[in-house]
Amino acid sequence: MLAILGAGAIGRLWAATLPAGQVAFVPRPGPASEPVRFRFVPHDGSAVDISIPWLQPGQQPELVLVTTKAGATVAALSTLLPTLPAAVPVVLFQNGLGSQQQVTQRWPERPVLAASTTEGANRPAPDITVHAGRGETWVGALTNTGNQQLDTVVEQLKRSGLVTHPEPDITGKLWQKLIVNAGINPFTAILDCNNGDILIHPFYQRWIAPLCQEISQLLPASGQPARSADALRAHIERVARSTAANTSSMRADRLAGRPTEIDYINGYLVKLGKQYAIPTPVNQMLTEQVHQLS
Repeated sequence: MLAILGAGAIGRLWAATLPAGQVAFVPRPGPASEPVRFRFVPHDGSAVDISIPWLQPGQQPELVLVTTKAGATVAALSTLLPTLPAAVPVVLFQNGLGSQQQVTQRWPERPVLAASTTEGANRPAPDITVHAGRGETWVGALTNTGNQQLDTVVEQLKRSGLVTHPEPDITGKLWQKLIVNAGINPFTAILDCNNGDILIHPFYQRWIAPLCQEISQLLPASGQPARSADALRAHIERVARSTAANTSSMRADRLAGRPTEIDYINGYLVKLGKQYAIPTPVNQMLTEQVHQLS
């Protein structure tokens, strides 16, 4: 039995693609009797009805996937982990950086791993989940005990049919996704547009170059390979073009009235700037503007 903590789009994607009868959602505190039912629209094929039960008291999953928002991760795990054996691995699917470090600092002896995925999923309605784009998922260990279980975890996730790889440098992978998210997500939230539409907007064109300059300075200070601001911008814009019709998770959160993950994306870069005495005024401005939206 695999347990999924977080019943959003990504959580439902994994729930729908893992073998039937071998997955359950972790309930929030309080009674949860009715299964989670939704219509799943695969990337290729016909829509199917999915019913996922809640993890019941006394059930011991062999693996936990955490697909909550970054800001809710520690609190959610604080309720769950005391009920699980210490050997049960936990895979974190959060956007950005910061929440992963919070988890490993809180539970350093636990087998904690992180995932970086390019799978696209969204929920155009509460009872519909769409696999909007095929991608890949990389999984790597964040703790020593997590490293011991990496191969087993990857094999378990491969049962979904989603392309999954072990990744020895998962922090580097998370940084790559952080860079893209920092250069796309806040602009889509502020401008209320799809990914590709930011490229022609004057607000984006004004701020993307200095934003990339800030990130370029932060990379080597954070132990990551150096990359020029021009190379970062080119990479961000390639992704924006390739996902032009997509709605970013940050824009979706804004439209749904949910808290965004800005503090773990551009806000995380602001914190690093303070730590390394590197000015980050553009990241600060984007963080503040996204906060003001809610």
